Amino acid sequence: MLFKRKEFIQLGSLATASMLLPKFLKAFENPLAVPPGNKVVVVLQLSGGNDGLNTVIPVRNDLYYKARPSLGIQRSQALSLTDEAGLNPALTTFKELYDEGSLSIINNVGYPNPDRSHFRSMDIWHSASQSDQYWHHGWLGRYLDAQCSGCDKPTQAIEIDDVLSLALKGKDMNGIAVKDPRRLYGTANEKFFKDVMKQHQSGGEEKPVDYLYKTMAETLSSADYIFKQSRLHPTSASYPGTELGNSFKTIASLIFSDINTKVYYVSLGSFDTHVGQDDRQRRLFTEMNDAVKAFVNDLKANGRFNDVLLFTFSEFGRRVAQNASNGTDHGTANNMFLVSGGLRKKGLVNAMPDLADLQDGDLKHKVDFKSVYATILNKWLSTDDAAILGAKYEQMDFV
Repeated sequence: MLFKRKEFIQLGSLATASMLLPKFLKAFENPLAVPPGNKVVVVLQLSGGNDGLNTVIPVRNDLYYKARPSLGIQRSQALSLTDEAGLNPALTTFKELYDEGSLSIINNVGYPNPDRSHFRSMDIWHSASQSDQYWHHGWLGRYLDAQCSGCDKPTQAIEIDDVLSLALKGKDMNGIAVKDPRRLYGTANEKFFKDVMKQHQSGGEEKPVDYLYKTMAETLSSADYIFKQSRLHPTSASYPGTELGNSFKTIASLIFSDINTKVYYVSLGSFDTHVGQDDRQRRLFTEMNDAVKAFVNDLKANGRFNDVLLFTFSEFGRRVAQNASNGTDHGTANNMFLVSGGLRKKGLVNAMPDLADLQDGDLKHKVDFKSVYATILNKWLSTDDAAILGAKYEQMDFV
């Protein structure tokens, strides 16, 4: 079949839309039976460098208020956790989760020799590399590589986005990027693509164009499967009409469908609050708070809260002192939230930041983020963390 250059580009766009490796796509058609209690991880990336000090607030630390005379959140406004710590007032759901024992907070998370570039620091978090290493595969992609080497029904990972993050790219396997299963299914079933596939015949010898057709064929297959599975047990719960709310609604429907997916990935941002931090952070936190509230309530109503672990991270925190624009600049260590009904150590897992012991005005990291990853891989996903991360890191006790 002959077609115009514009149509060929359209063909290639669909074939690469989900960032899938062909030899693994067919696994989606015949998923493994998922046993009750299947552990699932949901990663919420706070893009842009969220300000951790105005997230978990050191409400009795005079150094905090001295460094942030107008940006510091007063103790009377913060949602009280302990005598020393409070939450940003927009995070009411996280306060409720803390009170019921479904929230863990890890402070001072970072890595040695921190990088303040958004792109480089995010690559380090995505790949789980050292700051002087440049790896082209992500930690979750390597999990996909390792957990089912050579099998025909591998575990999948799905990112709710149009572009796949480095975190989900492995050497042999990739996660799947799909923002809306219905939209991908609709695109995949357009008459143009159906006609192209009907009339294409391979010439025998593998050529680049055959690879393109094969990738597209298998993308069509996966789009069909994902969409149909997501309709088996669609959530009936009400979610906020925000982008994050819709993403969590999609994740919930896929979790309830019991497809063989252990990892879901979603992002919110940008938290790059150099100017006017209060308004932007409050707006983003409100979107996060409301979406997580709906998601958690949905998981509880469907008996899945104990086997789903949601955690947040950002590529770095902000500097301790506010800047002249009522914002904060790129910093280093930060905090992480972990939400689940299956937590073992709840509340504040470790000490609040030491504002009297800074490195060039920045927080010193006390917990290597790779220890958090190692704990999740080993204790939640039951896999060989050292093989995936390339080294053995200290295990933590939040799960």
